[in-house]
Amino acid sequence: MSLLREIQDTAIDSRTELAVLLRKCKVLAARLGNPEFKQWVECELSGYDDIDDLPDYRVLTVNSKGHFSGPFQSGLRNADIPLMCINEKLRKNLTHSYLNQGVASMESLVNDASGGTLQEPWNPDLVAYVGQDIYEGMNCMQAWKVIPVTGIVAALDAVRNRILNFVLEIEAESPDAGEAPVNSNPVPQDKVHQIFNTYISGNVQNVATGSRDFEQHAINNDTTPEVFSQLIEALESVRGEPAYDAAKSSVIEMQECYGADSFKSKYQNFMSALADHMQVLGPLVAPYLPALAALVP
Repeated sequence: MSLLREIQDTAIDSRTELAVLLRKCKVLAARLGNPEFKQWVECELSGYDDIDDLPDYRVLTVNSKGHFSGPFQSGLRNADIPLMCINEKLRKNLTHSYLNQGVASMESLVNDASGGTLQEPWNPDLVAYVGQDIYEGMNCMQAWKVIPVTGIVAALDAVRNRILNFVLEIEAESPDAGEAPVNSNPVPQDKVHQIFNTYISGNVQNVATGSRDFEQHAINNDTTPEVFSQLIEALESVRGEPAYDAAKSSVIEMQECYGADSFKSKYQNFMSALADHMQVLGPLVAPYLPALAALVP
């Protein structure tokens, strides 16, 4: 069986560890003589040193929870943390989880998970710094990001899918590329570069500059945020409650003002309405707060 077919079969078989698949790709990268593909494979195997280099599928939007203590032995456990209470400079890091570890570590996290979520603790210094600014009269004792296991599974699947698409395209160009001598360039480098950027890095802009050997199709991935409709749908479960009308109206105002200078004030109005009805609305809207906060300019 050729190396290309071997990689395809391994990519399709979800029972095979992803690290095994990537090691086969490492051999293919050497034979193709392509440094971009080689570097990507190495980063997926060993992990990324800099979070700024992470592919988009390794950046998850998350929310946070915490334990709080108050006067007279009062407190809250596993309470959602509205990030509007956090300084804007600190907020961005708290709305995302950065999966910079190698694929073997990620698969281990999924296999060892006992529930549907994992926890990434906040830095203790950050907890101490903002602990009294979240819930009035209470102090945050412990906080963590809530990472959905499904998000990690999706990131692992994204790697498999990218490899499969890449290899299929390479096979279409040269069926025997997997058996070529190392650095023999069985496929022209500009073509490999184009396939890599289209199917792995996801960046198709300016890929074909200076080349006449292939067509290029640019894709615009900009879409209207779905978080507004998701929030309205979530609020339907409390229709009839005093909190419903104010919360829904606030969401609609945000949706109508998205992209305008007034969006931030509408967002603040929504968070204020949420704070007034935290017990009713908190559990419903918490999953959407990170995505919503990310829209604030």
